[in-house]
Amino acid sequence: MATAHTMLKLNTGAQIPAMGFGTWQDKDAQEDAVTEALKAGYKHIDTARIYGTEPAVGAAIKKSGIPRSQLFITTKLWNNSHHPDDVMPALDASLKDLGMDYVDLFLMHWPSAFARGDDLFPKKDGKVQTDQTDYVDTYKAMEKAFKTGKAKAIGVSNFSLAEMERLLKETSVVPAAHQIELHPYLQQKSFIDWHKSKGIHVTQYSPFGNQNEIYDSGKTMDKLIDDPVLNEVGKKYGKSGAQTALAWGINQGHSVLPKSKTPSRIRDNFAGDFKLETDDLKKLDSIDKKARFNDPSSTFGWNFYADLDGKK
Repeated sequence: MATAHTMLKLNTGAQIPAMGFGTWQDKDAQEDAVTEALKAGYKHIDTARIYGTEPAVGAAIKKSGIPRSQLFITTKLWNNSHHPDDVMPALDASLKDLGMDYVDLFLMHWPSAFARGDDLFPKKDGKVQTDQTDYVDTYKAMEKAFKTGKAKAIGVSNFSLAEMERLLKETSVVPAAHQIELHPYLQQKSFIDWHKSKGIHVTQYSPFGNQNEIYDSGKTMDKLIDDPVLNEVGKKYGKSGAQTALAWGINQGHSVLPKSKTPSRIRDNFAGDFKLETDDLKKLDSIDKKARFNDPSSTFGWNFYADLDGKK
């Protein structure tokens, strides 16, 4: 299937492929899934410490024989490694599992810190144990990692506007990217405009919205990819609702992270990189429901997205 192979630019000058491949969930299926994705033509692979998929991503890449320089690899710092002394060792551990000397993008997964230690979800009496480490201090340690060249770019994920504004004020390296939940049912126009004004690239996770069964709040609503307007627009281009949801993001200059372990769907998603006419993008503006599906505030002991659309 034809695809546009859209490349976008980070504020570091580096190129990021708009079509990425997500590796959250289904840990044991990821080596095969990433192998299929690389075969299909994906060059941007997204992983994270918490996913437990770094070894699978590394193994698939090694097996593929694709030169490292042709790939864009993102990983993320987990909440138990926010203390400034833990950031560099955490990055080194990720690089070891990936079998790489560097990642193209290193993100702080959440602004909230958990208790230090090897336990990814440290709990006491059933509650997650948090830590007082300030995300600004965590980010300053990430800036040092950036200077070593082990992370070619740094950024964040799941921050609110106020958290982003404070980060910019109190640190020296403007984040290259912010990875957030973003899809046609959660469009966050003003937040996106703010990123553009600061030169911060936006990466969309969960680009299919409530397609993911893990999101309880999405079960009472029709699936985004079945949305009649989305499918009507897609039909004009010979594309599915899912492919059109991906194109919606790419046409705004974002990278998108569809994920699947089914080879045919992996290939179909890759064909979601195509040009949408302005009128069709306008039509899709109308389906915004301000519907946020991922908010672990109660579990993580932190009030996420306090000033953003879709906060319940």
